[in-house]
Amino acid sequence: MHRYKELKVWQKAIDLAVEVYKITEKLPKDEKFGLISQMNRAVVSIPSNIAEGAGRNGKKEFHNFLGIALGSSFELDTQMVISNRLNYLNDEDFKNVEKEWEHLQNMIVKLKMSLNIDT
Repeated sequence: MHRYKELKVWQKAIDLAVEVYKITEKLPKDEKFGLISQMNRAVVSIPSNIAEGAGRNGKKEFHNFLGIALGSSFELDTQMVISNRLNYLNDEDFKNVEKEWEHLQNMIVKLKMSLNIDT
């Protein structure tokens, strides 16, 4: 599976990354090396791991990289909750992006399941 750019899950992950970068621009500048850096790294990790897994040698490796992407999405989820509770991120922005990452998480899980790998 080398055509990762055709995967809707990868496209959705790219869209989420762009949204999160726009959000982190609004966070306090003193969080540059804290939450901003963590959130940006986590969100970039999602499509990156989907792409890397798609370029690997088989379904099992792809399945593993989807697991890493899923883990990064939960990491992002946690960081967004913290940002919201600190009032760095308003409720409207939080709820909008929350829908996006939850949808993406569901897509990743469904893709993993479709690979039919015994774990």
